[in-house]
Amino acid sequence: MFLLKNSSSISQVARLRSPKFRQTGSNCTLSFWYYNYGQSVGAAEMQLLVDGLKQPTVLWRAYYNEGNQWLKAVIQLGRLSHPFQLSLEKISLGFYDGVSAIDDITFENCALPPPALSCDGPNRFWCRDTKACIDSLLVCDLVDNCGDGSDEDNCNPDLQCNFENGLCNWEQDVEDDFDWIRIQGPTPTVNTGPLKDHTTGTARGHYLYMESSEPHQFQDKAILLSPLFNPSGNGTCIFRFHYHMFGKQVFKLSVFQRTVSNTKGWLLWYKFGNQGNRWIRQTLYITSSSKPFQILVKGIVGDGFTGDIGLDDVSFLGCTLYNGNLPTISTTTSGTSVPATLPMNNCTEKEFVCRASGHCIQMIQKCDFRPDCSDKSDESACVMEVCTFEDKNQCGWYQPALEQMSGNYSIHTTNVFKWELGRGANLYPEQEKHCPLIDHTTRTEEGWYLFADSSNGEFGHTADIATPVISLTGPKCKIIFWNHMNGSTIGSLEVLCKTGNKTSKLWTQSGSQGPQWNRAEVFLGIRSNFQVVFRAKHGVSYMGDVAVDDITFEDCSPLLIPGRPCTSEEFTCANKYCIPKDNLCDFVNDCADNSDESPTI
Repeated sequence: MFLLKNSSSISQVARLRSPKFRQTGSNCTLSFWYYNYGQSVGAAEMQLLVDGLKQPTVLWRAYYNEGNQWLKAVIQLGRLSHPFQLSLEKISLGFYDGVSAIDDITFENCALPPPALSCDGPNRFWCRDTKACIDSLLVCDLVDNCGDGSDEDNCNPDLQCNFENGLCNWEQDVEDDFDWIRIQGPTPTVNTGPLKDHTTGTARGHYLYMESSEPHQFQDKAILLSPLFNPSGNGTCIFRFHYHMFGKQVFKLSVFQRTVSNTKGWLLWYKFGNQGNRWIRQTLYITSSSKPFQILVKGIVGDGFTGDIGLDDVSFLGCTLYNGNLPTISTTTSGTSVPATLPMNNCTEKEFVCRASGHCIQMIQKCDFRPDCSDKSDESACVMEVCTFEDKNQCGWYQPALEQMSGNYSIHTTNVFKWELGRGANLYPEQEKHCPLIDHTTRTEEGWYLFADSSNGEFGHTADIATPVISLTGPKCKIIFWNHMNGSTIGSLEVLCKTGNKTSKLWTQSGSQGPQWNRAEVFLGIRSNFQVVFRAKHGVSYMGDVAVDDITFEDCSPLLIPGRPCTSEEFTCANKYCIPKDNLCDFVNDCADNSDESPTI
């Protein structure tokens, strides 16, 4: 269908109307190809007309000449429960010269879920009237997925908010730079933000949005606070929300969890950059909280006015509200935690006290990859033998320079070249060209790895991440890790051994190594009171992220003196260790006292 006209009659309208549709399912999208070309071709818009609503909802707009080409438009309709029509309107204001056209209109995933004969399984929900079988994660999420409303019956209103009547039991943070705004219809700035809410899919519904125009500046933040929840304990508390990040200068939306009221908490999820003109659903599993907690949703302004972010239909599943207050931290205490009192013991200062039993062991037995205490407390504040970073645990690895800089973590370390946890799902557009899209452990975008982000810092800067001091290792000890070095300006990655003030280089790799994970193995052998350090060096530009994953210390526990004489196949070391005779005179200090490499043998 097309319009071709060049005349000068004032304000004419051409309308193309769809047939009437009764309803749509929650994943419904409409796509079409359009053409809008000419000197003064003018604007066109697609409107949604819902029975019983006077005001049409604008779903899509083309403002001006978009060149001699067909372009695709994709519109998210979502769940519409009332009959509706679509109307394509072309308005000619005075002089019109050009061609407007539309072709290939497609509806996808617009039917309600089909009825099922049975619906077994712990994670399924059987709809009451439509008899559809849906995922139980869709229950009580403020969206009628069944088509009969039964998945939204008997829900606790304290655990959900669609912002139709205000903020429910959510609150604006008073410590941030500005507030989230409740609004209907499009946001005030063209080409950014939602055109409609997520709950009703029309301009009548309300949602929250973060305004990125003046006077707000780059990196200003707006934070929304959830009600307080009891510890999730064994059960999992699930947080679901819908976000809208559309606009060339959209920056960042993140979700934090905290157990102390005047802290930022820890990061659960974040998203960078333009995600298209659609509402996106996100599900977060909140586990391992042994204290009452709160969720924070934080939007950050980008470097321009086309950076509006929307939020709608927030809900919790399997969570219970807490009616007390979260504790606060006084700002004077530093970030270190005070150790619990030690058990009764007769240990000297040069011995380590086992936490549970009060047994004494030698200091050289602490952090040696072998638990000598019954409760393994001698290995608890050490580097872990295997680190996959999957539970966002850094396994004892720490960054000495950052800790010195931040002291009690009050100084901003945002733009410093440093190691941080990352995953493919959180990369912003373009970053996947020089940062791994999948981790090595799970081979998915959801898997975590450790990377040095080269968009911070400058050429020649270094970032170190180190183990706590390792007391003693065995003769076969080696460190195995996977590294990812892909990008046009990769600097280098080094593995160092630090003993006291002396640092030696054990392994190094520089420049791009291709878009895959590569295995590396570094022999450590017998060493005492040392640290292993990964050092990333910044290349000439931001296209040089270095990542590591799956760090393993193999065969690192020190030799044990056997309570037996050595056999005829073994050599007796000067220090009474037994080693295989094959290991004599092989340039490796297998005995730990070098007696197997003595020239007298």
